[in-house]
Order: sequence, then structure tokens, then C-alpha cells
Amino acid sequence: VQLVESGGGLVQAGGSQRLSCAASGITFSINSMGWYRQAPGKQRELVATISSSGSTTNYADSVKGRFTISRDLTKNTMYLQMNSLKPEDTAVYYCNKLPPRGDYWGKGTLVTVSS
Repeated sequence: VQLVESGGGLVQAGGSQRLSCAASGITFSINSMGWYRQAPGKQRELVATISSSGSTTNYADSVKGRFTISRDLTKNTMYLQMNSLKPEDTAVYYCNKLPPRGDYWGKGTLVTVSS
């Protein structure tokens, strides 16, 4: 299994960013997936989840109403649309199964939100 995150970068507060998670060796339609993030000096946290059917999504309170998780089964790619970004959203973002598997962690993609 390989999960490759991309789309991070530097963005101003209030801006938007879309992250992608390209997957190989894992089928989204039979796995619940999640986006996680790790801010400097903090533990990794779960940000958003999507069920294997794609019908159910959940979000951490800190991002609810601002982030949207989605996926494209034809591309085997998962996305995280992030709007109204805040400096506290600065972190390395990862995708993984729900619950996560240690051997599935990729390198992540860094999102830096400037104030």
C-alpha cells in the first residue's frame, strides 16, 4: 500500500487549499479513510473521515464547516478541501485508513497558514 499526499503549501489566513491523497494497493470503496494532521510540537490528530460507502463523513470540531473530505473512486484519490484557513491549521497533513495503520503513513504534505 502506498498513500501519497500532495497539495500543501503556503497560504494566507482566510484562504483555501485542496489536498490530494493518491492511493495504490488499497481500495477506498471497502475502506473507511481519514485525513490526519500533526502540528509542530503536537500529537497527530484526526481531522476528517469518510466511510467506505462514501455516504458518511465526519469532522473534528476545529474544522467543521470549513473542511470537506471527498474521494474519486475512478482515480483512487481522496481529497480534503480546506476553506477559511486559520494559522492554527498549520500542520503536516496525512491520509490513512480509519483506524490508521502504522505501515501506511506517507510523508504527508505541509500546509502553512500565515496570519
